[in-house]
Amino acid sequence: MSLLTGCSGPALTDYAERSPRLTPQTFFSGELSARGVVKDMSGEVIRTFDADITASWDAAGVGTLDEVFRFDDGEVQTRVWTLTPSDNGDSYHAGAGDVAEPGTMRWSGNTLHMNYVLRIAYGDGTLDVRMNDWMYLITPDTLINQTTMSKWGIDVGEIVLVIQKK
Repeated sequence: MSLLTGCSGPALTDYAERSPRLTPQTFFSGELSARGVVKDMSGEVIRTFDADITASWDAAGVGTLDEVFRFDDGEVQTRVWTLTPSDNGDSYHAGAGDVAEPGTMRWSGNTLHMNYVLRIAYGDGTLDVRMNDWMYLITPDTLINQTTMSKWGIDVGEIVLVIQKK
């Protein structure tokens, strides 16, 4: 049994004592920029991108992340996240127009985790892909984001990016 639990990966609470402390309302505020890569299931980089993010919070504590992605092949994607605080204030319900199954955003120490299903264009239709999103605050202005993409429990790709406050 210990062999099975040893393979389950880190828990968010494993990062509780790490710093700098990541608070979504503090880091995701104002203008941010991102640069990253998309990898296929073999680990090969298949796309690169940059993004501009405008982040704001209203009086009720609801956050908006307005993202514009520009890929190296010329494609432009937009995504507008809405982050709604939970009743006890320890997490956010996170949804966007192309998110088929919204996620819950939780954080501890310098780390944030979110798991959701993203609907992506595929051929003539769409494909729903599970996104397992881990973000690590490295400095007060720099965050590293690593996302594993899976379908039917099989890893099909990865996204790695750096987000910086402008």
